[in-house]
Amino acid sequence: MHRRITLPAAAALTLSLAAGVSLVIARAGAVTDPATARCTHPTVQTAAGITGSDHREVAVRFTCAGATLAATLTLPPGPGPHPAAVWVHGAGEATRLTYQAPVVRALVAAGVAVLSYDKRGVGESEGVCCPGDSGHFNLLAADADGALHVLATRPDIDPSRLGFIGASQAGWVVPLAVARAGIPVRFSALADAPVVSYGQEKLYSHLTGDEGGKPSSLPMHAILDRVRDEGPSGFQPLPYLRAMTGSSLWLYGGQDRSQPSPLDVAILTGLRADGMDATVRLFPHAGHGLLDVPATDPAALPVLVAWVRTNAQNR
Repeated sequence: MHRRITLPAAAALTLSLAAGVSLVIARAGAVTDPATARCTHPTVQTAAGITGSDHREVAVRFTCAGATLAATLTLPPGPGPHPAAVWVHGAGEATRLTYQAPVVRALVAAGVAVLSYDKRGVGESEGVCCPGDSGHFNLLAADADGALHVLATRPDIDPSRLGFIGASQAGWVVPLAVARAGIPVRFSALADAPVVSYGQEKLYSHLTGDEGGKPSSLPMHAILDRVRDEGPSGFQPLPYLRAMTGSSLWLYGGQDRSQPSPLDVAILTGLRADGMDATVRLFPHAGHGLLDVPATDPAALPVLVAWVRTNAQNR
């Protein structure tokens, strides 16, 4: 569910991989991902949805950076104001998560509302998918921030208790979104989320065979050494990680072949030593997909929900 879908070579030409500045031109039509992309004042439309004994749903449409995105806000019962989180998708085409998704159901049961949208260019959302799959995250971060601002304007949501939740590629999107949000972000909770650079993750997944090719014959420690020695290339999240506000949770699988969790943990450990408010949890026998159905470790979701519930409380 959170794996990457790599754009074919004929589909797009990457002109720049500088962190925070990117441009993709697709031969089927121009797709830009400007560093100026922001969404702090989205135009919002809402419609009545489902009201049940254990949750309420509201249909939402909001416009960000030239595209109207279709979303569902799932709320706990009662008037609130509730804490709330924006779900940030992983790679590839992805539609919104609703109450049927275990992560949404569990968070709502814990008293946390969740806003999830069809990814730009997917489902009922306008635009072109998927710039993140070629290392470009400005539009994706703008969309996430737009969703956060949608929440902040609602009377049934507490604007002082907002956050992001996501998986995989969201590890690059969320730090950028937090840095550009323009409103306080109380918490960020991420699973399988790379904090190495885009180029290092691509090299790792190539060497492990996760991209579909033949795995390298190198042992894992040698693969990790090679990725570490390669150094950052492409999008580099480190400046945005250093600037993150609020508390953050990072969940990893020790057997992840999609992205190098030991290197992620090492980076976050260093950031914690420098004062970052980050909690890191490793599930030694799990692979990528800690929040998938089925999950590679069923203990991951309860850990995430308990952490969010605690960190979304009033202080």
